[in-house]
Amino acid sequence: MARPLPPEFQPQYHQLHRVGRPGEWRSIVGVLLLLVLVFGVVPLVAGGVAFAVLLLAGSSMEEAGAVLDVTGEATPAGLALLNAIIAAAIPLTFLVTWWLHRLKPRWLSSVAPRLRWGYLLACMGLSVVALLASVGVGLLLPLQAGDAPVGEVNDFTTQTRDFIIVILLLTPLQAAGEEYLFRGYLTQAFGSLVWGRRASQALAVLVPALVFALFHGLSQDWPVFFDRFAFGVVAGILVIRTGGLEAPIAMHVLNNFLAFGLALAFGDLTTALNAEGGGSWWTILSTLTQSLVYLGLASWVARAMGLVDVGPPVGGAPLPPPAGDPVLAVPPPRV
Repeated sequence: MARPLPPEFQPQYHQLHRVGRPGEWRSIVGVLLLLVLVFGVVPLVAGGVAFAVLLLAGSSMEEAGAVLDVTGEATPAGLALLNAIIAAAIPLTFLVTWWLHRLKPRWLSSVAPRLRWGYLLACMGLSVVALLASVGVGLLLPLQAGDAPVGEVNDFTTQTRDFIIVILLLTPLQAAGEEYLFRGYLTQAFGSLVWGRRASQALAVLVPALVFALFHGLSQDWPVFFDRFAFGVVAGILVIRTGGLEAPIAMHVLNNFLAFGLALAFGDLTTALNAEGGGSWWTILSTLTQSLVYLGLASWVARAMGLVDVGPPVGGAPLPPPAGDPVLAVPPPRV
């Protein structure tokens, strides 16, 4: 039997499954279901539909296969399909949250419960500041074997234009999709499995960060794996501190914009999309600087804006709104 909730219980973001349908098994089933859907079923269905559309548009079997081969040469159509597949995690997490837990999907965005757009926009600016700090540290690091200074700018072609359009339109949705899956549903699922405060927070941060890093490829170099794991840890801490997904989404969007932008300007987008090697432990100092500076700034701004980081009491009394932000008084999360 599920442990009864005290009437004064105010859940943090990672504990919200506890105020839905009782039963920890629901969270485990939801995690497995979402991972199968996002990384198994959706790619098969979307790939099949895209393949049929390309054939109807006059492409040959070989041409259609080359477009859909994510491990081959990158194409704008292939990148658009990849981004759309990952973005599908947003409605899927909404569906599973409602179906298994009978919680309204808006509780995945934050404890407000909604996406707090003002804070999200502020975090976009903060992510640029953190990036500049990272670049400053990176300029002080020694070049490693195989590294080279930035070379000539790549030629601007029609394919470059198409890549830019796809990146600007779909990369934010792709980044948000990963955050709703890993820092959203998985954080709530693992954070609701145990009652101990520290144990609950540790599970909510570390397990999704590990799964996030692993799903980027099992053949990653250790520095690359650690970098992605550290990103997941910082993002998970921000979710609990701020009570929502806005800060991780902003950081994720900027990181992807930067990575794709540099690849288009100076490198190769195919290599950037399939980056599992070539990492250096020296670069960890730069990326950790970015993450830690962003962690401090985003936490400080959240406090300055008076954002709440807990939901309302189970008994139904809404939280008192912080000064200057009356919209944060919310009803109980039960449906």
